[in-house]
Amino acid sequence: MPSPKPAKKAHAVEASIKTANLKRLRRIEGQVRGIARMVEEDRYCADIIVQVASVQEALRGVARELMRNHLRHCAAHAFHNGEAATEAMSGELLDLIYKHLR
Repeated sequence: MPSPKPAKKAHAVEASIKTANLKRLRRIEGQVRGIARMVEEDRYCADIIVQVASVQEALRGVARELMRNHLRHCAAHAFHNGEAATEAMSGELLDLIYKHLR
């Protein structure tokens, strides 16, 4: 069986973005636990759906900041490292946009 590919690392991570994202993710984690309690307590479905939508929007905010960092650092690095790296990054960005950031 082939060994798994090593995880890629970011070329740079802006400290402010990392700190803000970690803070947001901890808040989202608390919101998700709250939603689980709502489900356990048989709370009104519409109230739960509102909370789920809130978590989804918060996660979209984290994704936007991650994309900002990815463009500033990882993509910029690839675009300065030749045609092959540029093509690979262009494909990756298109996949992110079309598959994951809708």
